[in-house]
Amino acid sequence: MNTQKYIPLVARTFIALIFLQSAIGKITDFPGLVDTIAGKGLPLAFVMAAGTIAFQLLGSISLILGYKAKWGALLLILFLIPATIVFHNFIADPSQKIAFLKNLGLMGGALMVIAYGSGPLSLEPQAKTGLSEAE
Repeated sequence: MNTQKYIPLVARTFIALIFLQSAIGKITDFPGLVDTIAGKGLPLAFVMAAGTIAFQLLGSISLILGYKAKWGALLLILFLIPATIVFHNFIADPSQKIAFLKNLGLMGGALMVIAYGSGPLSLEPQAKTGLSEAE
């Protein structure tokens, strides 16, 4: 029995679960999320909070299903970059170093999906590398 075909599905799911759980938590305490974003001095906190949830939900569901997984991974990276810089600045707060490094690891996993595709057990198996379907 060849179990190797299951590895990309398991990897995508493991990467996605943290974002899915985070999005659910943000939905259940949306006012708290808005306050947290506003507390960092960021403008349009309501819009940023809604965008955060949308990126996390769309990206994680895309990865789990393997449908447009490369684009889902890109959404998660686009969420992670500012979130990591603003909320996990370990230079200003050394206690954030592990969270910062965790986010780098998640970005690495998402980059692997972008580079190698979603794998054979997905709604959209792809053999190509990179984001473009027309390469």
